[in-house]
Amino acid sequence: MDEKTRTELIELAQTLEEASAKLRQTIANLSAASNAVSAVKELTFSTLKFEFLQGAKLGEYEIAFKANNLEDKWRPAYNILRNSNATIKDRYHGEGYQFSYWLYGEDKIYRQKLKPKPQQ
Repeated sequence: MDEKTRTELIELAQTLEEASAKLRQTIANLSAASNAVSAVKELTFSTLKFEFLQGAKLGEYEIAFKANNLEDKWRPAYNILRNSNATIKDRYHGEGYQFSYWLYGEDKIYRQKLKPKPQQ
């Protein structure tokens, strides 16, 4: 390999390293900003019609079925949970919420009463 090609490759590697560092910083900034976004009001979810259930693993929880709810109430709640990737292991809730919410299966929204935080 001639000296010119070697120098150009080294410069390219340095440029890629700098771009990679800038990209990592941008991703970190975006992650911090998205974590700072506050949750919507719980009213978005509490207007849905939920059915009470009891399970061996989950205990008491509730399910809202799309077929039992008005589309204009269902759609925003469902979209918020879908866009937040709300799952049973990573539930959606905000400050002052009574319940945590998640999606599982087709056209179902789950919720479970939040346990009170211990007083310090």
